[in-house]
Amino acid sequence: MTMEGFAPAAVDEIRSRLASVKDNGLRIGFAIESGSRAWGFPSPDSDYDCRFVYVRPGRDHLTLFPHRDVIEFPIVGDIDTGGWDLRKALLLALKGNAVLVEWLKSPIVYEEEPGFRSRLGALLDVIMVPEKVAKHYIGLMKQHQPENSTARIRLKTLLYSIRPAIALEWMRQTGFARLPPMNMLECLAAIDIAEGFRTSILELVAVKKETREMGEGVPPLPISEFLANSLDRYFNFSGKHGEDQERDRKMQELADRFYLDEVCRVTP
Repeated sequence: MTMEGFAPAAVDEIRSRLASVKDNGLRIGFAIESGSRAWGFPSPDSDYDCRFVYVRPGRDHLTLFPHRDVIEFPIVGDIDTGGWDLRKALLLALKGNAVLVEWLKSPIVYEEEPGFRSRLGALLDVIMVPEKVAKHYIGLMKQHQPENSTARIRLKTLLYSIRPAIALEWMRQTGFARLPPMNMLECLAAIDIAEGFRTSILELVAVKKETREMGEGVPPLPISEFLANSLDRYFNFSGKHGEDQERDRKMQELADRFYLDEVCRVTP
């Protein structure tokens, strides 16, 4: 696979790490690039953020001492590689954590098991509740919100607050009926928004693409106003449908069945 702008040595190192996971008897459902490269606003020295979902064989479940549900490689240079056990990924998805569905939508794929992403995608289309995902994005937006709208801050931090805010606006304009695209610029292009804000975002992204990861700047006024309005709008967000225990039970059953099928699946 050709990865424009990716250093061949970095890609080789990532694939070597993935091979070591499989050498230990684990299946990798898919391995993708996450972070700013996949979100649409990389900088010249952006890290390589490889994330993967793996499945342990049935024998690993027949033990008194459960295995860890994450695999983490030491961060060396600009290469960051880590994965989640499918069980962990599904449990978080049921709570509305958007990470798994974002990974699934990444346009940059290092490798994948044939059919796995389509099977998982069909499940997530059913079990991911958009309003729960909206709460996940609200938490991200609050986490990265600049404390002072007139002070210089890292562009990376500012974009990490803007990205969930744009995803929330995309979801609001579609009635919280679907999940947003992973790529921030794709979200931005699809929503009805003030042109001043849109222009400021595009200019900020253009600057970041030419600025080192630690570059700083003062947030443009249209961006500061949009973020402040988003925080006000979602301060007490609860959604239209609220809690639904019967719905959640059915989705848990579907996820559990999917997980068991994948653990027992025989692959070539």
